[in-house]
Amino acid sequence: MNSEEILLQRCNAACELCSADAGLAVYEVPPVDQPEVESSIMICNLCRAQINDAASMDANHWRCLNDSMWSSVPAVQVMAWRLLKRLCAESWAQDLLDMLYLDEAHQQWAEAAVDDSSDDHDRQPTLDSNGSALENGDSVTLIKDLVVKGANFTAKRGTTVRNIALTSNPEQIEGRVNGMRIVLLSCFLKRSN
Repeated sequence: MNSEEILLQRCNAACELCSADAGLAVYEVPPVDQPEVESSIMICNLCRAQINDAASMDANHWRCLNDSMWSSVPAVQVMAWRLLKRLCAESWAQDLLDMLYLDEAHQQWAEAAVDDSSDDHDRQPTLDSNGSALENGDSVTLIKDLVVKGANFTAKRGTTVRNIALTSNPEQIEGRVNGMRIVLLSCFLKRSN
């Protein structure tokens, strides 16, 4: 059997990311020195187009990663991690990314081809109340009690919010408070050490 036949058998003739059953082709998960079945996945044309052109990504299409990220195939897990990382501005994607565990070798593989897009370099920095730059994954502390509209609770001053996610708005971040993912204004936060 050739590698395409092996992959088709492994995936039951369905895209390993979204489960579509048409337009399937082998995708080698970069970086690839030597093409192998272990470093390849079977994906549909729609997934391939969105992977290759980040501007054409439809976030709702990738909700399928909720299922595929639990695959026992490391190459599928790596691609799920990369796609969720690309979509981390979406709260559901960040939640899935927080749940996804990769062992050290697979985490390095996943991070190896993540491009630092020029958008990150052109974006205005997100600053806390003291003017310190915030980054994805930082921890921050609330400097004021904040009423969370629609959630019926108040985020208390001094609460630490860990593993924040930056948004496209430099004045806002996303973080988890009282088990709920909310948007917070950076002017009410200070970076924790």
